[in-house]
Amino acid sequence: MLMLGRAVIGTADGIVLCVIPVYASEVASKEVRGALGTLLQIFSSIGAVVMLSVGPFVSYFELNLMLTLLVLATSIPTLFLPDSPNFLFSKVGQEDSRNVLISLRGSEHRADEEIKEYAANKTDEKVSLRIIFRNKLFQKSLAISTFVLIMVLLIGYNSVTSYLQTILDVTQTNVRSEVASGVIGAISVVASFSTLMTTDRFGRKPILVSTLFGVAAGMVGLGTFFKLTRDEADISGFLNFLPLLSLLVIVFCYSAGTGSLFWLLIAELFDDRSRGIGVASTLLLGTAPSFLSVRYFTSIIDAIGPTAAFWCSAGLCVVLALFVAFKLPETKGKSFTEIQHELGNKDKIITRI
Repeated sequence: MLMLGRAVIGTADGIVLCVIPVYASEVASKEVRGALGTLLQIFSSIGAVVMLSVGPFVSYFELNLMLTLLVLATSIPTLFLPDSPNFLFSKVGQEDSRNVLISLRGSEHRADEEIKEYAANKTDEKVSLRIIFRNKLFQKSLAISTFVLIMVLLIGYNSVTSYLQTILDVTQTNVRSEVASGVIGAISVVASFSTLMTTDRFGRKPILVSTLFGVAAGMVGLGTFFKLTRDEADISGFLNFLPLLSLLVIVFCYSAGTGSLFWLLIAELFDDRSRGIGVASTLLLGTAPSFLSVRYFTSIIDAIGPTAAFWCSAGLCVVLALFVAFKLPETKGKSFTEIQHELGNKDKIITRI
């Protein structure tokens, strides 16, 4: 029953992760697209806090009943949301799209400017999966987003959080693992809110690069602690809190950076006609690495030891940070047309006044 329930949840979760970033990026203006895109991570963090702080103290039935009620309560308002203006323009017509844009932007002038951009990007060519996947620009965007996703999965954050209490149990502090895991979940919420306030001010790349180096530092801390444990060194005082502090750094930096910005970023890399397919394809290509990284985390630790595993994760964080710094375009404050131009599309850019 647990496996069946997890399979259903995983399927629904995959659909949600495809739809929400696309919808959020298409209803938001370029000035607030970053802040709106981080809401997915904020509410994911809140859900994690509920699981980590309530889960250890209630039965399976009580926990899942509570979560079912939360899902129902938060799903009802989605029935009243409008389709995105870009979707309406491509499927229904300009007038419906314009009406939604006016309500979202609060200005007929801004709505008309955005309609012009939709019209400039529209093509009479029949769109099919074959045409989309043969497009060189789509292939480039898909390669970038897939590489980033696989690297995000391999840096070990999901594995660390999946075995959070196991890691905490090896420490000799007086902090109960259940309490510590709840505090770590709360840190994730705080970090996500900090990104909400900063992403449209500082840009995606500086936040991603700095937080990835932060995750690397936390992984080094965990690896160092387990090396001292293996060498039977005297662990007391500050060193005994090193794994807890390292976990706090990892959770804060991941939630403030990659966790908050990744799904927003991949939605921004694709053009209007391929955005949904691009995000779904990226997620599909990342399912195998995601499963393998969590399923065989303990096997890898048994094979090479926790020290080497965490230090390898730190190295992958540095590699991803360098890739983001030198290969990923900055998308802050840019329209989708401008982002495509940076990726290599040489068509004329429609500039909004």
